Amino acid sequence: MRLKEKVTLITGGVAGIGRATAQRFAEEGAKVIICDVDSEHGQAAVQTLQGEAGQAMGHSFYKVDVTDRNAVQKWVDAVVEKYGRIDVLINNAGLIRDATLVKVKDGELVKQMSEANFDLVISVNLKGVFNCSQAVAPCMIRQGGGVILNATSVAGIDGNFGQTNYVATKAGVIGMTKVWARELGRDNIRVNAVAPGPTATEMVSAMPEKILEGLISHTPLQRLAQPLDVANAYLFLASDEASFISGTVLRVDGGIVVGT
Repeated sequence: MRLKEKVTLITGGVAGIGRATAQRFAEEGAKVIICDVDSEHGQAAVQTLQGEAGQAMGHSFYKVDVTDRNAVQKWVDAVVEKYGRIDVLINNAGLIRDATLVKVKDGELVKQMSEANFDLVISVNLKGVFNCSQAVAPCMIRQGGGVILNATSVAGIDGNFGQTNYVATKAGVIGMTKVWARELGRDNIRVNAVAPGPTATEMVSAMPEKILEGLISHTPLQRLAQPLDVANAYLFLASDEASFISGTVLRVDGGIVVGT
């Protein structure tokens, strides 16, 4: 029960790493508040945290678009009113819209990453992290401390083919993590990031078999990460066992070696 009674907010907590993290934190005694744009699966996720007693244990779901600053603030205010505090924020919500910068054939531009998809990924993956952290920080300052954990990626460190928008957001999240660790440390708020490698979520599992085999072949541990592997990293960083760790990026990637 390393997180007993800790009020924990998890964005994008309906599926994949977010859902595994919600489950893991609930097992360790946290009161888990999930937000997502998928309300149908959000309610189901809360019920599975502690069986039919999920809501009775203090877990709850809110439909929130993290790109909407006003909606985020209303969510945070509602959580503080209901629970009295916020101990942990996990900025997990994110998406991909992959494409190369440009594709030229016979000297002619035939395809490129669209401005709309660039803006969408920036809005969710980068601005969403900013919105939620900025909304939560005053509460943590007033109560004398807290933990903010941000989802980045090995792609944000090493780059990745066809992911200009995604990599820009994940590199930006690393930068914001380091800034906030400096700005908020005096208020006993620890800020860290977790950088998973390829993880067996619904999104990755849908990739072509050849691509999955390539990812595994570049990973010394010879497998994809499981969502629980990443959830356990979040658990460690949220717990008192990591009480002197701030401003760091923890890779959970099986030792992946990026090819050329």
